[in-house]
Amino acid sequence: MKKLKSLPLAAKIFLGLALGIVAGVCFLPAPQLAVDYIKPFGTIFLNLIQFIVVPIVFFSIICGVISMKDIKKVGSVGVKTLIYYACTTAIAIAIGLAIANAFRGLFPVLTVSDLTYEAKEAPTIMETIVNIFPSNIIKPFADASMLQVIVASLFFGFAIILVGEKAQPFASFVESVNEVCMKIMEMIIALSPIGVFCLITPVVAENGPQILGTLTIVLLAAYIGYILQAVLVYSTTVKAMGGVGIRDFFKGMGPAMMMAFSSASSVGTLPLNLECSEKLGARKDIAAFTLPLGATINMGGTAIYQGVCSLFIASCFGVTLTMPQMLTIIFTATLASVGTAGVPSAGMIMLAMVLQSVGLPVEGIALVAGVDRIFDMGRTTINITGDAACAIIVSRMEDRREARKAAKENGAA
Repeated sequence: MKKLKSLPLAAKIFLGLALGIVAGVCFLPAPQLAVDYIKPFGTIFLNLIQFIVVPIVFFSIICGVISMKDIKKVGSVGVKTLIYYACTTAIAIAIGLAIANAFRGLFPVLTVSDLTYEAKEAPTIMETIVNIFPSNIIKPFADASMLQVIVASLFFGFAIILVGEKAQPFASFVESVNEVCMKIMEMIIALSPIGVFCLITPVVAENGPQILGTLTIVLLAAYIGYILQAVLVYSTTVKAMGGVGIRDFFKGMGPAMMMAFSSASSVGTLPLNLECSEKLGARKDIAAFTLPLGATINMGGTAIYQGVCSLFIASCFGVTLTMPQMLTIIFTATLASVGTAGVPSAGMIMLAMVLQSVGLPVEGIALVAGVDRIFDMGRTTINITGDAACAIIVSRMEDRREARKAAKENGAA
């Protein structure tokens, strides 16, 4: 027990994940037992995370804005963040389409008659813009509407900077509350190994037979795409632009990636991702801004899922997508990553939008809906990895920008 307690958190989470997979296999003959008696404890763990994640996002972003002390600097960080997310999302879906094309001859031929899937309506661009701005201060917190929470925190942060000295008591209060929230987060994260075990066990117990079924090739194609995105895009950009080695990056991100894989929740993984990113060198003020934003709009892993599933569904309906159609998928999925931000089942809504953009039947989603949870575990892991990469890179870019500015001022003096 002493040796177990002395293990680092990453090792404990990995142990919980491994034991959960083994337990899930043991429950394959009776998956309902795992659902009835183990999953509730995983739900409790997720509830605790969701309970603290909104105040952490709100107060940490305010603290991040205050620490920057300059609204122009916030704008600089925001522009860099959005450009990185947009570019890596476009690359991700291109990778997904390339992998899907390579696997197209191996995709199983499934029956596509009598398919039914009712697509949720995606918001229009104008509705998305309107919905970003909260109509009252309570509703975004009650609904955990992350984009609205982010906007509200930016207004508070900007106001504190503009008011100046008179706002210092409120700024001190915000920083104090933020420290309390972080301590609560640490207490909850200490339960991660147990939470991961309770979350992964019922997933394996319920989906084990399906994983070995006809959709194995499609899942394999998606997961190859996920790995390529992590290795070729995120880790290499972090090394080139953030100064963090590939091995160090994945080692440092281990706890957050395992948490994301088992929970399939970007927002739920946010507290742990903040901790991992800061240990890898991301500045606290910048990570507090870029990670919550990324958890809401960065959909690199989801974009790969769009590419693979679009080509799979097309092949099932006997449709061969042209190059212009594939470019349309890349463009649509990149825009949809923001358009569906904060919407429940965003991955499915995005896929419906992508299928409609190239004239494929939305009903084809029913072919992959049964194993969407398995897709979701991988794409969430990639999403949060991209969030962390962005935080590290933007931190380094801002460090260099400030160093140049300081050198210029010293030279002028």
